[in-house]
Amino acid sequence: MRIILLNVFMLTVSLVIAQQAPEDWYHRDMTEAGYHGISLDKTYKELLDGKSSTPVIVAIIDSGVDYEHEDLASVMWVNEDEIAGNGIDDDNNGYIDDIHGWNFIGGADGQNVGPDTYEVTRQYAKYHYKYKNANPLILNKDQKMEYAAYLKYKKEVEAKQEKARTSLTNIDNQESTLTTALTSTKKLMMEQNVSLANIDSLDVSTDANATMGVSILKKQMAEGEVESIDALLVDIKGYMDEGKEYYQNQLDYAYNPDFNTRLIVGDDYANQEEKSYGNNDYEGPDALHGTHVAGIVAAARNNNIGMNGVADNVKIMTIRAVPDGDERDKDVANAIRYAVDNGAQVINMSFGKGFSENKEIVDKAVAYANKMDVLLVHAAGNSAQNNDTTDNFPCDKYDKKQGKFLRKKKSAKNWMEIGALSHKSEENSIASFSNFGVKNVDIFAPGQQIYATLPDNQYRYLQGTSMAAPVVAGVAALLRSYFPKLKAEQVKEILMKSSTKFDLQVTRPGDKELVPFNTLSVSGGMLNAYEAVKLAMQTKGKKKLKKGMKMMPAPKA
Repeated sequence: MRIILLNVFMLTVSLVIAQQAPEDWYHRDMTEAGYHGISLDKTYKELLDGKSSTPVIVAIIDSGVDYEHEDLASVMWVNEDEIAGNGIDDDNNGYIDDIHGWNFIGGADGQNVGPDTYEVTRQYAKYHYKYKNANPLILNKDQKMEYAAYLKYKKEVEAKQEKARTSLTNIDNQESTLTTALTSTKKLMMEQNVSLANIDSLDVSTDANATMGVSILKKQMAEGEVESIDALLVDIKGYMDEGKEYYQNQLDYAYNPDFNTRLIVGDDYANQEEKSYGNNDYEGPDALHGTHVAGIVAAARNNNIGMNGVADNVKIMTIRAVPDGDERDKDVANAIRYAVDNGAQVINMSFGKGFSENKEIVDKAVAYANKMDVLLVHAAGNSAQNNDTTDNFPCDKYDKKQGKFLRKKKSAKNWMEIGALSHKSEENSIASFSNFGVKNVDIFAPGQQIYATLPDNQYRYLQGTSMAAPVVAGVAALLRSYFPKLKAEQVKEILMKSSTKFDLQVTRPGDKELVPFNTLSVSGGMLNAYEAVKLAMQTKGKKKLKKGMKMMPAPKA
């Protein structure tokens, strides 16, 4: 049950059970099923049946993956050049016993980073002791720029801390109010079953708490069955406890400038070129997010277990670099390089942040992936914001301060930025939380109510652009598997050109204005696996260019 609580000062509450879409809705064909699916089942049945494919490695840079999951164990990448458990770096790649991938947010002693700070908190902590008592009138030009940035970080961190404290107080008040209301109603019902008839028979004219309790019960019953008041109280407590944990973690970790997880990792954090650190704990303390992402890409197909992944001949490489907080640029850069060096052809990155301290090292890793013909698929973010006007890192735009590095190149051609679609049609096609941008978001894919794998052989619906990105990564891997001569740039071009275009007005996330669908992304469309495979069948792979050769235009479809 998903419980949504209104403001306590309204003295009412709305308890809503979310209507779930079919578990496989995003694999279905939109014209046949009425959902914004990617026509995947139709693709396998009509276009790929009987055709050969080659294995493709997809790296999942995330929170970790349950590599023993019943639906993932058979599709995990295995480093055949490494001997498991011997404590030796057999393949001399700098990482000991890296059988299924690597963990860049763990220590050599086996400890792991769970919660971590946000990047804005780190920047605040970095400058706080330098500028907390500074006199801006005597600062030089460079110091004034740092001081201005410090004030910006300080304002955001302190505002978030205050919001967390206020929210904790409000949740306690809400829980007390709701519990009192429902308990009062329960006393009046005297063991009667929860039904509209029994509720309407109650005399609550002199009991304000019971009056509110009746209102709560009626709202919930309008959405679905209420087993009992006791069961409803348990659900409310569970929801409230989740809220308390979320805001307490913000105070203890996310916006706590004194919290430093690099003591766990044990690396020289100032050395951004350092690579050989971490451990081989592929799962970490909380692999929920990464396991869900991995399942979307490649959960074993047609094994009568759980669900089907998008791609059918893929090996999942798990690289742990994303904590419960903001990922660090050093870890992201190393994760990309590890994936590239160990054979990944597609990398999924379902994470992001609003600040980037060491963007240049991520840029270099992205450029390296581009050089090695690896496609990077990145989630656009869940802030209902315009990525054309608001920063979202990492991104495909190279830092202008790179100097000779990359020379005239301004952006990575091997990068795809993914927004999220809902399963709904017409004006609610774009998920209400999804970021967008006609310049900086490439394409939309299903990302709301996505059913996939969870740790310990579990499955569940989750939502976010984090779920939309692996849908695209899965189709990209499918193309590279069945059409192995295609280069990363060609795969991107195919996915963009073959996307389904809609001539309709949709609700824009954030301001809820009705705008043309094609104004929210570069392609102006949504992912379509069927059309992508058809276009791939007509596209010749590019040969690797020799130094000095000019790139020829791709054949027209």
